[in-house]
Amino acid sequence: MVATNPKKNLHFGENPPEINLNSNLKRWFLRNIGLWKSNRTYFLDDEQKTYNLIMNINIQALKSKSEWESHYKFTWYPEKKYNFFDENPQYKERGEMLAFLKGHQLIRGNFYLSNDEGISNIKQVDEHEMIFESSYKDWYILEHTRLVDADNYRFRVIYSWNNNKLKIVETHHEIKIIK
Repeated sequence: MVATNPKKNLHFGENPPEINLNSNLKRWFLRNIGLWKSNRTYFLDDEQKTYNLIMNINIQALKSKSEWESHYKFTWYPEKKYNFFDENPQYKERGEMLAFLKGHQLIRGNFYLSNDEGISNIKQVDEHEMIFESSYKDWYILEHTRLVDADNYRFRVIYSWNNNKLKIVETHHEIKIIK
């Protein structure tokens, strides 16, 4: 048996082509593309109150100059008028977020509770679930998103701490309306 040198086929000094190290993450995001009906429950610490509402979320893949970066557009809007947004003006009733994948991070143009740009670190639980960890201003957000039943459903749970105090717990049961 002849031993081979593993470095023999490497081209040091040349610029190797970029390699997509995380095709699983890109594939998972592509599975989320479409219009989702989001049945949400919000538990707010300050009010000791629970809110239920239905939002629509549209996730689109955008063309990118770099084939190694996947760009997305997230838009959201309510199914109908809710007092929730009048009572809690820090929540955006409708909006848009542009984001792209870079390694195991989602680079966000803005966050849901803020117009600040930021980064969400992504941990892959398995082929169906991702965990997003984000920090901005005095917020720390932990979001679990799981695809279910051939990607026709999603379950999301989001915990939001402000100044190290749990302020918001959200559960989202989502149904894919349009692929």
